[in-house]
Amino acid sequence: MSDIEAIVLEPCEPGQLTPDELRALFLFEKLSDDQLQWIAEHGCTMRVPAGKYVLREGDPAEKFFMLLSGTIQLTRRVGGDEVETNRTEQRGVYMGATQAYLRDDGVQQLYMGSMRALDDCEFYVLEARDFGLMIREWFPMGMHLLEGLAMGMRNSQAAISERQRLTALGSLTAGLMHELNNPAAAASRATGALRQRVAGMRHKLGMLAHGKVDPARLDALVELQEEVIERAAKAPALTAMQAADLEDQLGDWMDEHNITGGWDLAPVFAQAGLDTDCLNDIERKVGDAKLLDQAAHWLGYALETEQLMSDIEDATSRVSSLVTAAKQYSQMDRAAHQWIDVHSGLDSTLVMLTHKLGEGIKVVKDYDRHLPQIPAHPAELNQVWTNLIDNAVQAMKGVGTLTIKTYQEKERLIVSIGDSGPGVPDDLKKRVFEPFFTTKPVGEGTGLGLDISYRIVVNRHGGDISLTSEPGDTRFLVRLPLTEPSST
Repeated sequence: MSDIEAIVLEPCEPGQLTPDELRALFLFEKLSDDQLQWIAEHGCTMRVPAGKYVLREGDPAEKFFMLLSGTIQLTRRVGGDEVETNRTEQRGVYMGATQAYLRDDGVQQLYMGSMRALDDCEFYVLEARDFGLMIREWFPMGMHLLEGLAMGMRNSQAAISERQRLTALGSLTAGLMHELNNPAAAASRATGALRQRVAGMRHKLGMLAHGKVDPARLDALVELQEEVIERAAKAPALTAMQAADLEDQLGDWMDEHNITGGWDLAPVFAQAGLDTDCLNDIERKVGDAKLLDQAAHWLGYALETEQLMSDIEDATSRVSSLVTAAKQYSQMDRAAHQWIDVHSGLDSTLVMLTHKLGEGIKVVKDYDRHLPQIPAHPAELNQVWTNLIDNAVQAMKGVGTLTIKTYQEKERLIVSIGDSGPGVPDDLKKRVFEPFFTTKPVGEGTGLGLDISYRIVVNRHGGDISLTSEPGDTRFLVRLPLTEPSST
């Protein structure tokens, strides 16, 4: 389509249709003679040449149009494109100020789509105020029903949308608290154990010193401790079978050398990756069989202390990462609109939904890290990612593969969120973005998640969102512009 231009139409010509001619239009066929006379006096005919727009989506809804002759095309704006929704030449079809009967609640009525004449067309036109007055005075009961339906749906949608946001917030908060509790509890347990090990180290060190150990040998033991800790830090990870075999070997060695509680010490040395050659080296450096038992326990405490400190560091790092992800997800203390790397929002959303993913869902991230930043409302996009990922997890019933892919297609950045679930039937694909439509059981879905996502992507970002689905491969494709939209 060409750039939007101001619509300049030929003026109406009053008195062109008689009451009998108006009765031939299906919308007016049941009206009385007096009512048809009133419409004939207040309406007019308008001719629009081929190729001209009759009305534009988003403009004030000031007129009610009925097609008398010609062919029209109806379109809706999706991102930067206009998508045809209907094409007809049926006499009597209507469009324009179709909700002019609603009470003036401060919300300006706008055209819901655009209409263009594909060939020379003629319309019968009523002013919106006249059409609204006609409906309100002639059909008071019907008007109240229609008005109640429109207002009720609007209020219900607002209330349910708000409730859905609160429910989602509660779910995310509960999940975040669960994720925070695990590392916090681990750090607390490790701290308690660390206190016991440090006390044990002090006790063993006192026993070594009380045993009148030669100062030079004591220095050698301290150096040996540092060597053992350094060796443990560089030790490769062992499989469960390798660790079990090594524990058996270390336990046998300790039994042969009269180390008390050898089977308790063996797992500690095995976890640190120390073998019998290392124990032989320890024995040689201690140089006194009587001190070997105390030295082995002292080194065991040192190894456990290092491991516990590593556990505390990992736990606190995990807490810090979760807090950072929560701040990134909520966009706290950040501008509402900014240039963003879309991957940071996707990653923070995955962190926030970790409790829902569970162990049965494999997450595959296929990111194009060379994609440019895009202008967006990141907090709103995170809501889109949350809805799409949550839908995918529910579709797979907790078992399957979640695939998130990003790539560029012409002037659009594409985010694909796919699942390996059963898919969406063909007859339901076109309805998934409708308000209140849901395939979930009663009480599990409001039917607003995808509708909200659609409005955020299309209306707020000038993008597009679509669905492709077959059994084992369902994908939502979110297309976002790489540049600021030319108009808001």
